[in-house]
Amino acid sequence: MGYFHWIAGTILALAWFSRIVDAALGMPSVADIARPEWDRNPVTPQGEPRVSIIVPARNEEEHIRETLTRLLALEYSNYEIVAVNDRSTDRTGVLMEEVAAAQAHGRLKVIQIKDLPNGWLGKTHAMWMASQQTTGAWLLFTDADVLFKPDTLRRAIGYGESSRTDHLILFPRMIMRRPGERMMMAFFLTLFIFGHRIWKVCDPKARDYIGVGAFNLVRRSVYDAVGTYRALRMEILDDMKLGKIVKAAGFVQRGVFGEDLISLRWAKGVFGIVDNLTKNFFALLSFQWWRTLGSIFAVAFLNLGPFFGVWLAHGWARAPYAVALVSIFLIYCGMSSRSAVRPYYFLLHSISTSLFMYILLRSMLHTLWNDGVVWRGTRYPLEELRKGLV
Repeated sequence: MGYFHWIAGTILALAWFSRIVDAALGMPSVADIARPEWDRNPVTPQGEPRVSIIVPARNEEEHIRETLTRLLALEYSNYEIVAVNDRSTDRTGVLMEEVAAAQAHGRLKVIQIKDLPNGWLGKTHAMWMASQQTTGAWLLFTDADVLFKPDTLRRAIGYGESSRTDHLILFPRMIMRRPGERMMMAFFLTLFIFGHRIWKVCDPKARDYIGVGAFNLVRRSVYDAVGTYRALRMEILDDMKLGKIVKAAGFVQRGVFGEDLISLRWAKGVFGIVDNLTKNFFALLSFQWWRTLGSIFAVAFLNLGPFFGVWLAHGWARAPYAVALVSIFLIYCGMSSRSAVRPYYFLLHSISTSLFMYILLRSMLHTLWNDGVVWRGTRYPLEELRKGLV
């Protein structure tokens, strides 16, 4: 048993410690466009680049008015907004039209979609339809519940043009109002740092890529070159997969911080997070049951192993488990500098790990039981989703 603890503890210590060192060295290179030096007007030889902002929405009457109102208040002169009502059964479409009539002064175009053609997800179809009616040199895909500050677009375009970026991802500030939300978001951010090197996405030699539904800003020429959203028409994780195909095509991609330049409340409470992610994670694992069960085991080993190991081991065999725990705690400390998550949420890491394992299992079972994914009132057959994977 002593040899087992040394082997398991060493693996965990190396895994977590190497990640915290990698993040400590790489994260400072990630730009923060909320800093004063990016408070500038983006001007190219052709003038201020035109930007088309695309906002797909289905049953978003709670958020859509404020989202569009904020977008119409952006401190940028050369932009348009295309809002898409994707078969909503509430007042989303009506509210879009009201905002367009009262506040937009011709800047906001509303598209009303009544039917979904075969072979498409509702969201990807909405974004593809909108992109066909835009005139911008840049396309910004965002969500219907994202809140923009007035200087967001100006800073993002200024950075994108000066850094010669083709695909720019701005990480949102998460609005978290309940302890359970903070606990789960802290865990997801920990896993994100463990599995994604955002400082490497701009490295053409690295395979790392990124995409965020709240803010995917891409040059129109690049969007066309990678096949538009037709290439992602059955991808549930369309935001991440847009990043994947852009990176695979050899274009320059960057992720940046921005404090609260954009913000959103992604879910209400722990079970709101569970519901939101049930549709996602089996898709993330390519709808393969064996990968899902393997991921549950890996998550348990990586995240629960240090806690159990430091308690069950004896003497110096506890040392590598302690190194892993300290590394995880340091990730929480790092997160606290850019979010509302305080370092003491580390103490709930084992609880959030257990909930995450439950989400993985729930996502798989729901998808297999329904032979597909039910998303915003529409069922997408599993066979079609598997065929549409990128």
